[in-house]
Amino acid sequence: MLLPNPKGNYSFLKGIAPYSAGAVAEQGYELVHARFLQPVPLAKGFERVKAHLQAVRRPAQALCAMELRSPKPFTFQGFSDFNGGYVEVLKSWNIFLDDLNPVARTNVAPEIGAPAVPSLYGFSYTAPSVRKEKSFIVAGAGELPEGSLKPEDVVRKGESSNEALREKTRFVMGLMAGRLQGLGVDWAQVTTTEVYTVHSVCSFLASEIIRPLGKAGIHGITWHYSRPPIVTIEYEMDVRGCFREIVL
Repeated sequence: MLLPNPKGNYSFLKGIAPYSAGAVAEQGYELVHARFLQPVPLAKGFERVKAHLQAVRRPAQALCAMELRSPKPFTFQGFSDFNGGYVEVLKSWNIFLDDLNPVARTNVAPEIGAPAVPSLYGFSYTAPSVRKEKSFIVAGAGELPEGSLKPEDVVRKGESSNEALREKTRFVMGLMAGRLQGLGVDWAQVTTTEVYTVHSVCSFLASEIIRPLGKAGIHGITWHYSRPPIVTIEYEMDVRGCFREIVL
């Protein structure tokens, strides 16, 4: 369900309480993707986001996506507890719309060099633009059905064989395709595809990822040697179509 967010100048796919499933800029605006050189502890990260938005004369409601890095994967309950505090900050910024969170999110745990505390790696926001092309971001997703945060719903739970990983990858690619369709875009408009796993995907990279990407496959993928945010989930992806990328 694509819902308008007039104050933020984008529309978003309804997700769950902690995050939306994706965002697409409205006409006359584009998404700007920003990341830090190194992750910033989350509380300070929120301050940096607010300061940056003020510097570029954009309201807090222009924030449409967050990218987090965690010390290690959460338990399902730990993830729920963490989300409670995260959501309260967004609510205090008056970002929620009728109890719905419009801000997409990716949250992963680097296997090497992880931050000591939950941290902010990057974020996206809308800004005025004369570009005709749509810009968008799809939230990170692992091998869980849309709307579920239940351990029993994990695809091939507890398995990490090559065939299990292939099935998980195929499932997540399906989620990405569905979200792109929901945003009114397609693979050909994707500029960046990111994969998060500590398992090798080399044996099926071509068949399950690059070929299904279609024209976006020419850009390759960015593979982060990281684990998804919750234990038992082994593979995550996100994608975006952005024309302005900055490092802060």
